[in-house]
Amino acid sequence: MTGPESEGTQVRRAVCPGSFDPIHNGHLDIIARASSLYDEVYVAVMINRSKKSLFEIEERIDLIRRVTAEYGNVRVESFHGLLVDFCKQREIPAIVKGLRAVSDFDYELQMAQMNNGLSGVETLFVPTNPTYSFMSSSLVKEVATWGGDISHLVPPLVLEALTERLSNR
Repeated sequence: MTGPESEGTQVRRAVCPGSFDPIHNGHLDIIARASSLYDEVYVAVMINRSKKSLFEIEERIDLIRRVTAEYGNVRVESFHGLLVDFCKQREIPAIVKGLRAVSDFDYELQMAQMNNGLSGVETLFVPTNPTYSFMSSSLVKEVATWGGDISHLVPPLVLEALTERLSNR
C-alpha cells in the first residue's frame, strides 16, 4: 500500500451531500474547495423517491463524475436514508456544506447539530463564492425551462444534458 494510510496516518475524508438535480457551478465550487482540503471527497447524491427529479439518479451520478473527474480525489455515490449512516459506513468524519445566505444557515445549523448528536460527524460550513450566491438547482431548471441563458451557471456537459432533457418534455 502507498499513500497516507500506508504511513500510519489517517486519510482525511469529507462528504458533500445534495440532490444535484442538476449539478451547477455553485456546487462545483464547494466540491473543488473541499477537494483541496481533504484526501477524499465523496459527493453523496440523495435518492428521494417522493421528489420529482428532472434527471434520474444514475444520470446525475454520471454527470457529476464527468464534471469532477479533473479533481482525482472525488468519488460519487448515491445514498438513501440518513447521511450519518452513509458517513459511518465510509468512515467519513466531516460534512461540507455551502452556505448562500443566512436563511441557509438556520436550516443547516439544525441539521449539523442533529447529525453531530446522532453520530459525532462534524459539519463544516463554507461560504459560497458571491458569484454563485443566488443559485439553486431549482432556479437553474426554471430559467432553462423558459429559455433563459444558463450557460454561465452550469458546466457545458450539464448544459447539453439539460437542454436535451427540456426539449424532450
